[in-house]
Amino acid sequence: MSFIVLFLCGVAGGALGGMGMGGGAALIPLLTLACGVPQTAAQGVNLLSFLPMATAALAVHAKNGLVRREGVAFLVLPALLFSALFSLLAVALPAAALKKGFGVFLVVLSFFELRGALAQTKEKSRACSAPEKRPK
Repeated sequence: MSFIVLFLCGVAGGALGGMGMGGGAALIPLLTLACGVPQTAAQGVNLLSFLPMATAALAVHAKNGLVRREGVAFLVLPALLFSALFSLLAVALPAAALKKGFGVFLVVLSFFELRGALAQTKEKSRACSAPEKRPK
């Protein structure tokens, strides 16, 4: 496996992870498609690379006042529980099922992202076309 290919996969994963969008959305497909890494190994590499990426991104976002602490326990506790449960499930599933499931997840995620982007564009165009109100 080429150093350059791995480096570019790391850049893509780090860029998305730094923006808070989850580097695994890019890293796992890149590792499996571009590098020929098996799905289960790509998921493991993603989890390992996630720790330093998330730590760095969290520090930057916290420094800029973008992290809200209230209610975090209600988010983190179920996330920890279900990540452990689904990790056990992932180990038991065949690689083909993981690939298909991850593919479906990315398609659904893309749909929601596209819908949100279209809504923002529509809102901006509505704001630009609104008549300007002048004070009397």
